[in-house]
Amino acid sequence: MEVYRSSAALSTPPQPSRLAFRMSETAHLAAETTSRIFRDLGDPQALNSARDGAWRAPLWNALEEAGLTRAWVPEALGGADASLADGFEVLRVAGSFAAAVPLAETLLAGWLLAQAGLEVPGGPLTAAPARSGEGLALDGENRVSGRARAVPFARDAAQVALIARRDGHALVALVERARCGLEPGESQAGEPSDTLIFESVPALAAAEAPPGLDEERLLAMGAAVRAAQMSGALEAILERTAAYAAERVAFGRPIAKFQAVQHGLARLASETAAALAAAGSAADALDRADAAAEALLLEVAGAKIRAGEAAGAGAAIAHQVHGAIGFSAEHVLHRYTQRLWAWRDDFGGEAEWAVRLGRILASRGADALWPLIASR
Repeated sequence: MEVYRSSAALSTPPQPSRLAFRMSETAHLAAETTSRIFRDLGDPQALNSARDGAWRAPLWNALEEAGLTRAWVPEALGGADASLADGFEVLRVAGSFAAAVPLAETLLAGWLLAQAGLEVPGGPLTAAPARSGEGLALDGENRVSGRARAVPFARDAAQVALIARRDGHALVALVERARCGLEPGESQAGEPSDTLIFESVPALAAAEAPPGLDEERLLAMGAAVRAAQMSGALEAILERTAAYAAERVAFGRPIAKFQAVQHGLARLASETAAALAAAGSAADALDRADAAAEALLLEVAGAKIRAGEAAGAGAAIAHQVHGAIGFSAEHVLHRYTQRLWAWRDDFGGEAEWAVRLGRILASRGADALWPLIASR
């Protein structure tokens, strides 16, 4: 992974968050590189004031040049060969800037293709299906049929990586997005969340999925990705809300001096810490090649549920502290909270993952519950 050289002075690198958990040296480098790029080209306040999308191309080009969009692709396939843990750090930092670029979707698609040994193309990508219970079919001539709803950034993607079934077997395929039908949609953040229609769309490449890789595993990976982004966004919200409370004066003193506001900030900090811990635990589990499938599902379910709950509570607290100004178009807070609300729903919401978690726990029996909890 290349190191991006910021136009700002590099003598004072950004300090790790006080809420950040232990990271490897390469993860620190990935986080630092991502932070520098977004500070230079994706500052939330600057993007909030932008009248058009001219900022997107320079930001995307910098991310590609640094190898961040192909972080999860092995070097043999033209990628940066970063670990899953490093990629999740990139996503956490990217979430703290809330920029509307398909970095997470491209990382996820690259990971999916690399799992099957397929070459990963350049440019923005996305992955499908993104909803539980949806399936695509691949015929003997490698043509894809079916529908996939709420595919993030579908209209902005040049290609789509997907999992499809042939005679009950899972395969990974890559198709041109332009060959697919598209029903436009939007997430709560106003970002593309489109339905893709596959009518015998020819695959550019296809390969048998390795054991353990199927629609559920893709969904779990997507949920972990969104948990990492939510934890980063909550970090940014906490920092901005605490700073605002220290500056905003009411009745002759900063509102941070009022007990009710202090209580809210303490709750926001605890929710942020919980989301970071849950997302980090899921990332660690996914990074361990020897982790059992059930253990992975438990970690991912816990991360998506806890990060989603933290996103809901954290957004409410931040808006309470900011008051009406936080809802205005000129303020950046809404950029974060709208994305938090959207990310809660992507790749399964809390209720869906809670049902899955409950089924796993119930299947193990009452006697196995406490040992399982104690082992995490």
